[in-house]
Amino acid sequence: MDERVQSQFDNAKHIVFLTGAGVSTPSGIPDYRSKKGLYTAHKNAEYYLSHTALVKEPDVFYHYVVDNLYKPEALPNVIHEKQAALTRLNRATIITQNIDGLYRKAGATRLIEFHGSLYQVYCQKCGREVGWRDYLKSSTHVGCGGRLRPDVVLYEEGLNEANVAHAVKAMSQADLVVITGTSMRVYPFAGLLDYRNPQAAVIVINQEKLNFTFEPEMIQADAADFYRDLKVSSDNTWKKDV
Repeated sequence: MDERVQSQFDNAKHIVFLTGAGVSTPSGIPDYRSKKGLYTAHKNAEYYLSHTALVKEPDVFYHYVVDNLYKPEALPNVIHEKQAALTRLNRATIITQNIDGLYRKAGATRLIEFHGSLYQVYCQKCGREVGWRDYLKSSTHVGCGGRLRPDVVLYEEGLNEANVAHAVKAMSQADLVVITGTSMRVYPFAGLLDYRNPQAAVIVINQEKLNFTFEPEMIQADAADFYRDLKVSSDNTWKKDV
């Protein structure tokens, strides 16, 4: 670890991590657009994950989501754990596109799940929350007979306004923005950079160089290796649970 980069983390009081699918690939969860990604393996993946599919073909939607997205056996990796540790020290906020629940398993406290979570499930008829384990068994709510769905943002759906507001506020207060595991090409998530504190340093950790309208500090490295070397104060106040 470069001492200068380590000192940036050590001295920052308000870090914002902007993260995507690449954070979870070391945990065995496929990303979306790589050669082995979900969209590559399934040509109609965007349709299966759309509001139209949910409404018009609920059984198709259900089986696709359960068979391809849920990985309850997956465990957080060093990236989740180091970032989560910094949130527990009240020095960082994580804004993630991921819906896999691994940051919660890692004990992250200041977490904005920009696109929701697979592990928050509710009934579309009565609005009651239902355990995700029950959803994996059946898409029908035993209470009222309504259809269940995970609380994630599907194609054709709008974002949670509270999540957007919290994310914008975090970006405006950051003194260090760290981009990990995302190409920052998907909007409106990528648009969060427009709200960053202009005085904040921006570090990008990615194996391939990313292009922006400004010049961030680009660290071309494997993210897991980078975070394995990053020193964070010890913090054992969490348990791995969902």
